[in-house]
Amino acid sequence: MTPFLALGLAGLVLVLLSLVIGDLLDGALEGLFDALEADWISTAVIGGFVSAFGFGAAAVDATGAPWPAAIGVGAVSGLVVGWFAWWLTRLLKDGPSDGTVTIADTVGQLADVVTPIPEQGYGVIRVRIGGHTLTYNASASGMPIEAGRQVNVTGVLSPTAVQVNAVWTPDA
Repeated sequence: MTPFLALGLAGLVLVLLSLVIGDLLDGALEGLFDALEADWISTAVIGGFVSAFGFGAAAVDATGAPWPAAIGVGAVSGLVVGWFAWWLTRLLKDGPSDGTVTIADTVGQLADVVTPIPEQGYGVIRVRIGGHTLTYNASASGMPIEAGRQVNVTGVLSPTAVQVNAVWTPDA
């Protein structure tokens, strides 16, 4: 039983070390576990497999079952936990991440006019994108738009200004 417990603890230590080195030390010792990484495997998968193998086999061995049975149960336990760790790491690595919102993301969005937009010149609009509220200067193609109206962003004029058109409403 002692060798199996040692394997279980070694797997836990591997997972904890990879987390500490990856997160707390922020890659300072990044190359340390590179030999254990590939596109299809990670230290979490290896550590999870070894840990589950060791603890699963130790549990069966403690019941007095023969070593082949302990090794079989340990292997199945390791494969299940290893597969789950692989699935979770794939989910995290391949999952979408929200990028930084840019002014180009405003095109096609509805916005509210904060300060009036004159015929020739700029006013200010407020647009909401992905939970962010952004404020930009806005020009309205030679037609004035009063504050409080809703507009559609039709183009980007500069890093701080957009082109807008008023949204038609029956009461306007």
